[in-house]
Amino acid sequence: MENPVSSLISATQTPHIRIIMACRNGAAHLPDQLASFERQTHRNWSLDASDDGSSDATTDILEAFRKRHPSRVRIFDGPRAGVAPAFLTLAARAAKDAPEAALALSDQDDVWSKVKLARSVRWMKRAGDPARDPLVYASRTILTDTHLKKLGLSHLHMRGPSFRNSLVQNILGGNTIVLSAPAAAILGQSAQAAISARVPYHDWWIYMMMAGAGAQIFNDPKPTLYYRQHGSNQLGHHGPVRGRLKRLGTVAKRHFSGWLDANIAALFANRLSLTPENDALLMRFLSARKMGGGAYGRALRELDIHRQTLQGDRVLQVMARTGRL
Repeated sequence: MENPVSSLISATQTPHIRIIMACRNGAAHLPDQLASFERQTHRNWSLDASDDGSSDATTDILEAFRKRHPSRVRIFDGPRAGVAPAFLTLAARAAKDAPEAALALSDQDDVWSKVKLARSVRWMKRAGDPARDPLVYASRTILTDTHLKKLGLSHLHMRGPSFRNSLVQNILGGNTIVLSAPAAAILGQSAQAAISARVPYHDWWIYMMMAGAGAQIFNDPKPTLYYRQHGSNQLGHHGPVRGRLKRLGTVAKRHFSGWLDANIAALFANRLSLTPENDALLMRFLSARKMGGGAYGRALRELDIHRQTLQGDRVLQVMARTGRL
């Protein structure tokens, strides 16, 4: 039987974008996000949604949306293992089922600007050939309260994306990411290794894998969505003070080192997808981690492994000297 979503993809010359959205107990805000999909000026989209065992009306809302858009929407049971496995499972399935489609990640509680998808496509066409080149679009967000009252804007990362930065920091908001079809294929191929290694965050993994594979990455300074900040956020945005406190708490509990262990294990399993330069950098970073103390800190500086701010770099040095990196 013909896949109706595949028919939709071939029915138009504009790039098709498959949205993936992992849901769990999102009924309070999910209708607003789904409505924002319907308002997109880029009309050639489809949705793969998974539900991770919701106890509210999430599944009913998704089913109602599928009935309104039967040729666009597919719904799956999630792996019930956390947010990262949920998104990575969706990404792997989407890349396999529709290798010609671009891929957009969505949270269940945001609201997209009506030009979000169109803006990502416009950049990809300027940057290269979306059908041939691995391209990654992300953007700033408008931070809001639960009622969509504006609180401010997310950070601008002035040093820009790079593999050297991605090893120790994520700067791509997962809820803003759009991948060209070749980039989606790289993610799909790497997803199982990332799940097996238990990478902590799917968006950080995307940043590392895409940067390591040599993809062109753009972090748009113009925001493309309203990002709700509320008690049910899995992560939420970290303002200057809150972010510093969270980093210090992470260092003290040694969580960050464990996250790096998982990320590096997943990268090691995907070494064939890395550029030769980035593969060599990964191996030198592995060697540096075994040094410890001041030697480790010096190696980080020599390799230019960095965060986006000087304060962040100082935190890295402390972590290296105290065995928490």
